[in-house]
Order: sequence, then structure tokens, then C-alpha cells
Amino acid sequence: MRLTTKGRFAVTAMIDLGLRQNSGPVTLAAISQRQQISLSYLEQLFGKLRRHELVESTRGPGGGYTLGRKASDITVADIIVSVDEPIDATQCSGKENCLGEGARCMTHELWASLNSRMVEFLDSVSLQKLVDEQLAKGLVVENSPMVKKAIFTQPMPKPTRVNAPNSVFALGNAFSKS
Repeated sequence: MRLTTKGRFAVTAMIDLGLRQNSGPVTLAAISQRQQISLSYLEQLFGKLRRHELVESTRGPGGGYTLGRKASDITVADIIVSVDEPIDATQCSGKENCLGEGARCMTHELWASLNSRMVEFLDSVSLQKLVDEQLAKGLVVENSPMVKKAIFTQPMPKPTRVNAPNSVFALGNAFSKS
């Protein structure tokens, strides 16, 4: 039984978001840069987290993601289950047909018991606890987002206004008036 990168990255990204929950929306680009997680992968994960109402999105300039609930009300189990990460050590995915035709293997109860203990443990760990552990380790959270802004040494020229038709229809009208 192994936790895949999907579950690990989702928990890591949620800790990052939880650390910055009082600073307004956090962009996925900033999380990607800080945690070295692919932006496209984060977009997939946050789509699932949003559908499970663990995060909320804000569009537009200054937009990004915020927690959908208080960090103390979000558990690691919530995060892992929301990104479709199976918490299952059985060979049959809990269907009790390990050997086919409804027959269970000799160790089915052992692995099913492990499943319930894993869920119980992951359900006992809140996002707030993980955030607090990071702060206790001395992690310093910057207030400004890590977005690189372009700095121009010369003023940008203003676009020139072209007096020309902007569509095929306007072009046809321009010729018909001549």
C-alpha cells in the first residue's frame, strides 16, 4: 500500500494554502513555484478539491484559491478522498472477491482492518494541525505572493489607432459607400 503523488501533492498544496489563509487568495502559480509541483497537475487537483468544497476559487486580478472551510474542519482523509486517491490495502478494492467468484483471500480481514485504521488515522489529522507543525518548525510565511512582475526600463509606447474596418461586414460597407 503506497500513497501516490496525487495524494501527497494534494496535501502539500493544501498545507501551503492553509499557511497563507489570512493573506487572501493564493494563485496556483505561486504554490507551484514554492512546492515544485507542476502547474497543470495542480490545476487538476484543485478542480477536484473545489468540487468537494475544500477550496473556493476567485477569478480575475488578485484571484486564486482560498480554503472552503476552516483548516481545523478539513482532515487529511478529506483531502486524499477528494482527489480520488484510494485508501485501500486489499487486493480486491474492498469488493471481497479477491480470488474471484465472491471468494475472499485468507488475509482479506487483515487488509480491511488496516484500511479502517488508516482512514481513522487520516481522519484524526486536521489541516490546521499540519499548518501549526510547519509554523512550529520555524517556517516563515511571506505576505506578498511570489509572482514575478515585469519591470520595464523604458515607458511602453501607446498603441496607434488604425482607422480601418474591424470586420468583413464593415469592410463591405466601406466599399459600398464609395
